Amino acid sequence: MDDQDRPTSRALRFPSAFTILFGLIILVAAMTWIVPAGQYERIHSEALDRDVPVAGTYAAVEANPQGITDVLMAPIAGLYDPATNQANAIDVAVFVLVIGGFIGVVAATGAINAGIGGAMVALKGREKWMIPVLMAVFAFGGTTYGMAEETLAFYVLLIPIMLAARYDAVTAVAIILLGAGIGVLGSTVNAFATVIASEAAGVPFTKGLVLRLVILGLCWLVSVIYVMRYAEKVRQDPTKSLVYDMKAANEAHFLSAHQGDRIDFTLTHKLVLGIFGASFLIMVWGVVKGGWWMGEMSAFFLAAAILVGFVARSGEKNFVDAFVNGARDLLGVALIIGLARGIVVIMDAGRITDTVLHWAELSVGGLGEVAFINVMYWLQVLMSFFVPSSSGLAVLSMPIMAPVADFAGVGRDLVVTAFQSANGLVNLINPTFAVVMGALAIGRVPYERWLRFMAPLLLILTIIIMASLSIATLIA
Repeated sequence: MDDQDRPTSRALRFPSAFTILFGLIILVAAMTWIVPAGQYERIHSEALDRDVPVAGTYAAVEANPQGITDVLMAPIAGLYDPATNQANAIDVAVFVLVIGGFIGVVAATGAINAGIGGAMVALKGREKWMIPVLMAVFAFGGTTYGMAEETLAFYVLLIPIMLAARYDAVTAVAIILLGAGIGVLGSTVNAFATVIASEAAGVPFTKGLVLRLVILGLCWLVSVIYVMRYAEKVRQDPTKSLVYDMKAANEAHFLSAHQGDRIDFTLTHKLVLGIFGASFLIMVWGVVKGGWWMGEMSAFFLAAAILVGFVARSGEKNFVDAFVNGARDLLGVALIIGLARGIVVIMDAGRITDTVLHWAELSVGGLGEVAFINVMYWLQVLMSFFVPSSSGLAVLSMPIMAPVADFAGVGRDLVVTAFQSANGLVNLINPTFAVVMGALAIGRVPYERWLRFMAPLLLILTIIIMASLSIATLIA
């Protein structure tokens, strides 16, 4: 083939996640030179154990525009802020690296490939039913305790199974990211969204529970149907996959080169997979009941990796090599997490976060009930882009926006529901949300392909949420 006949890889190439996030950091830094700086007064809330803004106290403050040095420091401060000795996202990044090491040790034993082969034989003809079951499990985690960062541990487990079942990486990512995300969107007793937002709004978190259950059920059902239809289309015709051009590379990355050969499923393999599965169950228990977070989970998976090494008799050198190689595979994910957090760092340092909130407060004044709740929803969509953390946005916005609802004659519980639905929806695609970019990096799904996959579903989910909020407002 002549050089002139070769397809160029430079044509219309979408930028990588790193470029997108660094570009957003530059954009937000530029905004700090244009958007007026301002802040609300804050008081300490005993119920929330943190400072919350006070409605009606917004005032202009001295601008602090962010320059080149700040832009370069943002990814570093996104992980760890040397100025305040505050750990921002370094704990999540370390957790990702340890998970990578743990997966590397397990994979090196051959147990995963042997287990996948056995699972495919057992599930032959019924693989599609894994989708609703797993999405229900992840949605349960999302609606009860806001499962988000913890899901990063599951991608390397599920993706090889989906590929072996002749689906694609998009299907696997959707099962986890959409499953847990829909759960957060329809949070019921999620302490990091519903409970904190309700406390900040001054209403019981149980108020509005029926509406949230309706939103959760409808959005989960629609999402499951959407994912199952896409997965079956890919299974029937692999060229329909949004990542078909990456099929060979993904299979080479996630599956053994000899996946077609029969691998004996030995007692050691079974013990290793038993430890592997139990580790994730114990992690969930630790988060829900034991108060664990990233530090404890990282230490636990380090211990689990060592246990696997002993059971498999890996040997010191092989164990270390497998752990380091596994961590290296997820190093890019850890760096992406710092970049995503760096956007929030720039906004806060540039003193424009409260200004965006103040503009939102002014924009809903004088609206009718239905118009108010729908505008509130879209304002929360906008703010979620800049403040992806559900607990962070709840503490920031609810003390301001909930009292405004009183003047519109709208229940504060509806404002809470609008907030959590908007935040959950945006965080299904939000490039400033480290979980989204981390998941796509692990799954090797380009961001623009994920947007193409999600676009029709986002429209459907938006219609469901807005209709539910409007009907609930009218009958309240």
